[in-house]
Amino acid sequence: KLPARRRALPCHTAAMPNPLLLLPDFLLILLGWVLCRRTSLDRPVWDAAERLVYYLLFPVLLFNSIVKTPLQPQQTSRLVLAGIGTTVCGIALAYALRLWPRVDARLHASGAQIVFRSNSYIALALSERLGGSQGLAWMALVIALTVPITNVAAVLPLARHGGQSYLREVARNPLILGTLAGIAANIAGLHFPEAVATTLQRIGLAALPLGLMAVGAGLKLGGLKASPSLAVALLALRHAALPAIAIGLAAALALPPEQRTIVVLFGALPTASSTYVLAARMGGDAGFVAGLVTVSTVLGAVSIPFWLALQAMLPF
Repeated sequence: KLPARRRALPCHTAAMPNPLLLLPDFLLILLGWVLCRRTSLDRPVWDAAERLVYYLLFPVLLFNSIVKTPLQPQQTSRLVLAGIGTTVCGIALAYALRLWPRVDARLHASGAQIVFRSNSYIALALSERLGGSQGLAWMALVIALTVPITNVAAVLPLARHGGQSYLREVARNPLILGTLAGIAANIAGLHFPEAVATTLQRIGLAALPLGLMAVGAGLKLGGLKASPSLAVALLALRHAALPAIAIGLAAALALPPEQRTIVVLFGALPTASSTYVLAARMGGDAGFVAGLVTVSTVLGAVSIPFWLALQAMLPF
């Protein structure tokens, strides 16, 4: 339980996150790369691990996180609106890159999702540090309501590129199904016996390290060379445009300082590690996406403290 003095502090006065906070995530990616290329745990092992993460671990993590989060729509409507608005703007900007001349359709379909999908594990850890249990609950709510939007937006280009049915791919996407099931269970007030809840929690906890190592295992050092200009554009949108949009929406909606910090943190996050898993499972360019995820994770160590410090200095 947080000390009373810390609970009374607004989020924007809390200590800015240490850049080294993201180092464990990057080290897990590096570990996956080493294990895949320097040990007997080679590509076939990680193909099976990717399927496990995609079809079980990540859906269970999303479901369990959402079930345990009080939604409180009356107190958080503007916060949710800012989070959804940031997400929708990211989707629009990412899709607009397809209009650039000589953009490879497969690379764009694979990489567009890194602009608007966020690393929810880093989000939840930092929101708790900045805002305590209330900040954690707010971030979980934003994630719960934006994940269906981002997953649909990520699936559509990949399904179109692969000649697959949009509706079929969306309807059977385990990340979307896990999210929707969690929201339904939350609204219904579903509670599990302690043994079941503990089992779900432990399954979900396995998603982060294994997912990040799967990113490293799929990493090709030359993956970004397939389209350096597209990679730069996608990363610029992720780490420059989206945080700026989040600050603007938070100001326009007159969010209180605590919620404003959560929205800006949400906009400044590195992309989700599951972007690689989705690209790999739907026939996208997994190497290109793995490179984007790795660079985005490194950039997040700089962009998160920068944007949080900037919004704390602004007069509104």
